[in-house]
Amino acid sequence: MKRIFFLLLIIANSVTAQNVDSLFVSANNLYKDGKFSEAIEFYKQIETKELVSSELYYNLGNSYYKLNKVGPAIYYYEKALILDPLNADVKNNLVFAKRLALDNIEELPKTVLQKFKINYLQKLSYNQWAIVVVVFSILGSFLFLLFYFADGPTKKRFYFTTSIISFILLIASLFITYNQYNFALNNKEAIVFAEETDVRNAPTLNSEEIFTLHEGTKIIVLDGVDEWKKVKINDGRLGWIYAEDIKLLNDI
Repeated sequence: MKRIFFLLLIIANSVTAQNVDSLFVSANNLYKDGKFSEAIEFYKQIETKELVSSELYYNLGNSYYKLNKVGPAIYYYEKALILDPLNADVKNNLVFAKRLALDNIEELPKTVLQKFKINYLQKLSYNQWAIVVVVFSILGSFLFLLFYFADGPTKKRFYFTTSIISFILLIASLFITYNQYNFALNNKEAIVFAEETDVRNAPTLNSEEIFTLHEGTKIIVLDGVDEWKKVKINDGRLGWIYAEDIKLLNDI
């Protein structure tokens, strides 16, 4: 009975994969033909099946960009970078998409440590850093076994030293993974989807409007009350925005 169930599961997964491949090919063909709205519908069907990838989000971003829909284009380029932070094509297209956004917000000056974290540590997501942790743990264990069974003091010294270095790197990468996870948890990024939205000093409609944001602007969500979100923008300003006017990039 278990074997039959396992066989049916494999068949079901195979059929799903074939359907997704077929949808992806159809969507790509529609994109090549300039039918961007139709292509988006096919890409969206794949997204609803939760079989997402950096390539899928990249193609969605390109489709929305061709339709001059700034918010969704930036949103999906950013989603693609979350899955593949080193993708040069996505980064390049994101630069062009951001030029269409109306808001030109100057960032606050960053310390040397903040620049190091952005330029190096945050190039990988916390999931990717977790993979680095696993790699160093396996490497360290393997080198220690080689040290244990090695013949001669020279080999033992070499394997012992390299295993210690691997375990030190393991601890460092584990610390980075923990920090990256906490950063993602406490700094939820979002993209403004409304063409124009007012940011207020309190989570009520009759509160004071302190500044205005436009479609495509990237913000950080700090808190939420009912249908309102407390947000921060790159220049450090804080305020409350209507939740329906933004879309979270990655809700963990």
